Amino acid sequence: MKLFSEHFNTENFLSTVDARVKLIVALALLAMVLSHKGIIFPLIIAVVSFTLCLRMRIPLRILVFRLAQPLFLALVILLLKFFFSGKEMLCVISLPTSTFSLLTLIGHKDGLMEGLLIAVRILGGVSLLAAVGFATPFIEFMAALSWLRVPKPFIEVMMFAYRYLFVFLEDATTIYSAQKNRLGYTGIKKGLNSFGVLTGSLVLRGFEQSQKTADAMEQRGYTGDMPLLKGKPLRAVELVGAVLVVIFGGVAWMM
Repeated sequence: MKLFSEHFNTENFLSTVDARVKLIVALALLAMVLSHKGIIFPLIIAVVSFTLCLRMRIPLRILVFRLAQPLFLALVILLLKFFFSGKEMLCVISLPTSTFSLLTLIGHKDGLMEGLLIAVRILGGVSLLAAVGFATPFIEFMAALSWLRVPKPFIEVMMFAYRYLFVFLEDATTIYSAQKNRLGYTGIKKGLNSFGVLTGSLVLRGFEQSQKTADAMEQRGYTGDMPLLKGKPLRAVELVGAVLVVIFGGVAWMM
């Protein structure tokens, strides 16, 4: 549960900055990362974001866990682009198979560059969002989205999803522990079967809980108006700092 805890969101030097300011800066930098034609700017954003996370005293294990899945996807995209896209041949790799034949993979230079561009964009964007997430409690983040006129149904779904994420995580931990005690993961086949049962159980519980939640909210007179934090007036110092960050980011983006 510590991996998803908000304990880290309240004890760092960025937690006092208004969530709306952090969100606006993050969206501006994210747009620059996705639109940049090279790999230098996304790498700069990734390094700066990673450094901010370390300055906020985020444990390295937590940080690696948060970034593991998107980095794995970036690696897969990089390999797919390298071996299955492009025209300029860079290298040839032969791998032995079980039938005593060779599997030949051809790496392409232009495919490698395309995959590297996508990978660094993923790295820069995910690192930036991770830094903002560690610096902003979830409730403040939702209030900032509401201030930006994000549709209320989207915010409502996100808040309910976040509320029951921990409930289902606890259920998954309980089911996994029971399966493990019954030797449900002693082999690949048994492990896949056990994982399928765990996933199916969570999906069924999700549907059941959604119906219970809808009935409970309707009985309590819920009309779709989710109470959120009321934002304070934006401070001039934070606005000036945000403008300077965006300007410096724009200068680096154009280089």
